[in-house]
Amino acid sequence: MSRTTPPRPLEVAELFPQLAPLERTATRLHPRPGSPTPHDSSVGGPLLWPADEPWPHCEGPHKWGGNEILSPQDVRERRRIRALVANRPGGDPPVTRYTPEELAIEERINAGRPWPDGPIAMLPVAQLYVRDVPSLCPPGQSEADLLQVLWCPFDHPAHPRTALFWRTEATVADVLEAPPEPPAVQFSSYVPEPCLLTPEQVTEYPNHMELSEELQQQLEDWSRWQAAGAAVDNSYEVAPEEFYTDVLSLAPGWKIGGWTRWGLTDPVPRACSVCGAEAKPLLTIATTEWAADGESWIPEEDQADPPQQLPGTPPGNFTGLEVARGYDLQLHTCPVAANHPHIELIQ
Repeated sequence: MSRTTPPRPLEVAELFPQLAPLERTATRLHPRPGSPTPHDSSVGGPLLWPADEPWPHCEGPHKWGGNEILSPQDVRERRRIRALVANRPGGDPPVTRYTPEELAIEERINAGRPWPDGPIAMLPVAQLYVRDVPSLCPPGQSEADLLQVLWCPFDHPAHPRTALFWRTEATVADVLEAPPEPPAVQFSSYVPEPCLLTPEQVTEYPNHMELSEELQQQLEDWSRWQAAGAAVDNSYEVAPEEFYTDVLSLAPGWKIGGWTRWGLTDPVPRACSVCGAEAKPLLTIATTEWAADGESWIPEEDQADPPQQLPGTPPGNFTGLEVARGYDLQLHTCPVAANHPHIELIQ
């Protein structure tokens, strides 16, 4: 099933021609629950990981946050049971809809796990094949056609620590069938649900704060917007630059490429720590596919037939992930070499 972002209400670069040279293509990934294999692009699915290559582990340190300690399997089992209960007719409170077996499993899970010692096996977050995401470009002269993203499911210090691996699909002869999992995770929202992707290319423009002062002033001038007539939402008259931000510039959700999202902080330089080259947006790991003020970005197919979500997750959250209390984790990479460190940015 494809997913289609509704057309923007106007061509903003026609209204503000200085935006035209700043246009970039982003690929919205649209993760939705599914059953991916190692040969699929996915979020939270199995990786095409060579059987003879060590699985990555995080050396820590890993600090307890005072919350319950669960294993990834605990998280998945709890989600499975609660989804069944949420869709089951019965009494209120919901606990009356549990079977005795389900209550016993919940009790076992609620008992928690011991605090883990030693290195922590990293969890798969995303696997992306270039054949599915043509805008995905390996850094430098690499001929890799597959990107794999993993993370340590503990805060370092305020979000999971990520690891990127570029590889060539054809070089993987034997696939690791049972990769190790961490004995515990800091938060259940750091365990992604398996999702398949339906990539879609969209056009983006920079965040308002990254534009020249002259262009910012133009976007803040309501009289400039009135030339577009009914296509402009009049509720933005007091702050028309927010119409640009919410509706016309940056797509929400999981995406490859495009422009950097800002809002938690003003824009800051993203220079490679090795060579000084400007790091480029690679992958945005999003808590939700659309924000409360971004409903115009909801794909047409999801408006007609809303997909099911995990119980208790916010609208537009299909992966089960929540990063930094609902923000996005954006990964930027050096365009010169794949082995240069990447940059993690919460916005």
